[in-house]
Amino acid sequence: MSETPAETRSGFAAVVGRPNVGKSTLINLLVGEKVAIVSDVAQTTRNRIHGFVNLPGGQMVLVDTPGIHKPLHGMNRLMVDEASDTMRGVDLILFMIEAVRPTSGLGPGDRFVLSELPRDGPPVLLVINKVDRVRKEDLLPLIDRVKDTFPFKEILLVSALKAQNTRDLAGKLLAYMPEGPPLFPLDQFTDQQERFLASELIREKILHHTRQEIPHETCVLIEVWDESRSDLTRIEATILVEKESQKKIVIGREGSMLKTVGTEAREDLERMLDRKVFLKLWVRARGGWRDDDAILERLGIRRAG
Repeated sequence: MSETPAETRSGFAAVVGRPNVGKSTLINLLVGEKVAIVSDVAQTTRNRIHGFVNLPGGQMVLVDTPGIHKPLHGMNRLMVDEASDTMRGVDLILFMIEAVRPTSGLGPGDRFVLSELPRDGPPVLLVINKVDRVRKEDLLPLIDRVKDTFPFKEILLVSALKAQNTRDLAGKLLAYMPEGPPLFPLDQFTDQQERFLASELIREKILHHTRQEIPHETCVLIEVWDESRSDLTRIEATILVEKESQKKIVIGREGSMLKTVGTEAREDLERMLDRKVFLKLWVRARGGWRDDDAILERLGIRRAG
């Protein structure tokens, strides 16, 4: 007599919110691997990124979306379109806000995202992040101010950075997924190609070291990916910026900034690829690249549909 297979669930959960509320941090925490770069610079995430959470009861695919905001460039318009399109094709939406406005509730950016949530779509959970930054007695007034702004199925209080109230979070989210087999191999944690992850790791180092000087005016294009040697991967990448003055910032005095970025990125790449990496970086100024369809296509930022 055959044993009845245990019920398994699988599906997609999109994490949405205004820029810099902690979406990528939460996804990396739940996946247990770094699938999305993290920075204190707003609008860090530019692409739709999938991270796989494999549990005994099934598999959940978390979708890290670009922060929804009012766009000013072609790249930003495509980013917002990408996030809005994602919400129409998932099984669950996590709407994330910060707990840093206990007296005012939702800010203008949060309300803009709220207006984009599909009311006839999948269930929506409100995730209030960064609860470690406010007093516990301020959380109830905050919840009172936001709980009726949308028909949320649940309200979750977490700190993704401090891993507070996240121990059983993945299992709770999986319960919203429909029954079905895993959608991706269980030994994988993302469907992103290594080249994309490499370009993002390099960009993360640039954001970290340049802070507010060139955060949104830079991108990284992988030009060479050579694995002809089994013990070494040779990578050459171009760092694009908008202005010559920004090029000088990225290069630094006598090449010091570029050397720091390259060294830190190479160390991360070697951990990711589990082999030695030779990394060569070039910096070029190209005004208007954020409205260049060819470059956006190379970055994987495409029009929906």
